[in-house]
Amino acid sequence: MKMIDTTVFQDKKAVYYTLGCKLNFSETSSIGKALKEAGVRTARPGEVADLCIVNTCSVTEVADKKCRQAIHRLRKEHPGAFIVVTGCYAQLKPEQVADIEGVDLVLGAEQKADLPSYLGDMQKRAHGVAITTAMKDIRVFAPSCERGDRTRYFLKVQDGCDYFCSYCTIPFARGRSRNGSIADMVRQAERVAAEGGKEIVITGVNTGDFGKSTGETFLELVKALDNVEGIERYRISSIEPNLLTDDIIAFVADSRRFMPHFHIPLQSGSDDVLRLMRRRYDTALFAAKVREIKTQMPDAFIGVDVIVGTRGELPAYFEDSYRFIEGLDITQLHVFSYSERPGTQALKIAHSVTPEEKHERSQRLLALSDQKTQAFYRRHIGQVKTVLLEHAKEGAPMHGFTDNYIRVEVERNNEWDNRLVRMRLGGFNAGCTALQAEILP
Repeated sequence: MKMIDTTVFQDKKAVYYTLGCKLNFSETSSIGKALKEAGVRTARPGEVADLCIVNTCSVTEVADKKCRQAIHRLRKEHPGAFIVVTGCYAQLKPEQVADIEGVDLVLGAEQKADLPSYLGDMQKRAHGVAITTAMKDIRVFAPSCERGDRTRYFLKVQDGCDYFCSYCTIPFARGRSRNGSIADMVRQAERVAAEGGKEIVITGVNTGDFGKSTGETFLELVKALDNVEGIERYRISSIEPNLLTDDIIAFVADSRRFMPHFHIPLQSGSDDVLRLMRRRYDTALFAAKVREIKTQMPDAFIGVDVIVGTRGELPAYFEDSYRFIEGLDITQLHVFSYSERPGTQALKIAHSVTPEEKHERSQRLLALSDQKTQAFYRRHIGQVKTVLLEHAKEGAPMHGFTDNYIRVEVERNNEWDNRLVRMRLGGFNAGCTALQAEILP
């Protein structure tokens, strides 16, 4: 880490803008914490900032566009501010980002964690400067365990990916799979407990691949975290089906601290499309994992990622996928429309899907997701559950989640912030986005 002249940062104000995954939000929080320690405070609403940090995503062309729009908006809202862009878009297209008007500094994946040391005197530049490291040379694992404005903490245990699926740019943006040690992760969790945190979400790019750098395993990690006193709840944010072993499922089922909540990327319910995607499993394995979870935890929440309209997804393949997903005992779908990414192997696949077809397929799956989610919620009406309530804005109701991730809504009471409260679940709220609940004595 470079030496920092913190006198440059005194009385400086910063704003932060994050796009993309939970991992990005956790990393932005870590950047903000480092800048705060150096003397930079977060700008209050209405204040003009001296420094703008944009942490970008590049999973789709839409994400790239949102990044550019965010930069333009921040430049107008904070005239004269020093603008730093980092994240996946910055790593993949550093010179393109540096050419955006107003951008002063572009930092890649290797530099992100040490962002304060690259700021220099924070003087505006005639043209943005890009500092990145080639994907094959990215080695640093930057730990992160922050909550930002949230009640839940997000513990980054792994970064990068070695899978190189045909449609995906993440290995190029994040580098190869790497991780911190179990001992380091336990220390992070102990810090959260000391701060009064009650819930930690375990995050990573390919979370279940934890251990590549240290010769450890993800199962060993969750067992160690389970022993940290003071943490009431853990959730595994996302784990590949081929890495979700029966031993992990059995451990979660018996654990008091690991919640019955899984998020598993499927991407397609067609074996033909999975082969085109170069995924490392088939639908039979995926269905077996869902059955195993439901056998051991009948009330478990299972979220599933699906991509529609990938190259090669013929109409018949989509129908296969829809029928497969329809038959799964899952709770919710996260549906994404395929976006062509430069440099990916998917571009070599001949058949492409029109935007209209992608939209129609997406709408069908979103409707199916709503049916499954509401049916899952409906089965729990009348049950007594413990809910971890989250901070609410003035005048807004409070929300929280049960152990199995049912969103609950109650009247606002500041005394309940970050508290585990026993409730009886009632009917849906007005928007059917949560169940209303009665607080029990």
